[in-house]
Amino acid sequence: MNLQLTDKVIIVTGGAKGIGEGISHALANEGAIPVIIGRNEKDNAAIVEAIKKNGGKAGQVAAELAEPQACAEAVEKVLAEYGRIDGVVNNAGVNDGVGLENGNYEDFMASLHRNLVHYYLIVHHALPALKQSKGSIVNITSKTAETGQGNTSAYAAANGGRNALTREWAVELLKYGIRVNAVVVAECYTPAYDKWIKTLKNPEEKLKEITARIPLENRMTTPEEIANMTVFLLSNVSSHTTGQIIHVDGGYVHLDRALANA
Repeated sequence: MNLQLTDKVIIVTGGAKGIGEGISHALANEGAIPVIIGRNEKDNAAIVEAIKKNGGKAGQVAAELAEPQACAEAVEKVLAEYGRIDGVVNNAGVNDGVGLENGNYEDFMASLHRNLVHYYLIVHHALPALKQSKGSIVNITSKTAETGQGNTSAYAAANGGRNALTREWAVELLKYGIRVNAVVVAECYTPAYDKWIKTLKNPEEKLKEITARIPLENRMTTPEEIANMTVFLLSNVSSHTTGQIIHVDGGYVHLDRALANA
């Protein structure tokens, strides 16, 4: 299927690692130009080089997205280089374990900047260009907003905010023809997930326990599966889809509860 993304300029925050890397490659494979915004220029450049070696196009801007001014400057650099923005994928963030009992105000607020505030700021600064292109926005979010996890209050709150912004922006931007959707990640095996699972007691047993609870095929979601849905939502092939929060999770968030009572 032709997703009609050739030469579309798409910002991908955190596009050099894990799910973001998968999204960057998937966009390039469809002929789009992913522009990675992330803090590590070396990591960004490595993905850009890999995409170019594969015959695609890509760009990158090094920026610490937790800093508000850096968000504005990053968008300015994208516009200076390409003159347009056709879509935004808000993806960057980290499950940083700022809990309630052992957390504090300073860490909580810092986590919101790492995980939520830049979602707003990147789109805020890109909005004039998105109006011109009638672009599309996809927010990557986490199941923690709906299921909880324990000891990660700030990250869960940030993801609840991501979901709320998705619906709010979908309403506000209707008049511009800009579509806004979210893709919810549950159990997706990325380098960050691998690092987290290894902090637990008996990580191999814990991983088996988790995958056994994923209804569809009892396996982890892959970054490519998240990427494929994201690219579809960015494309005009999904031209009448907006305000949706879509779970790409093998039924983890919803079906396991139904199956347990079947």
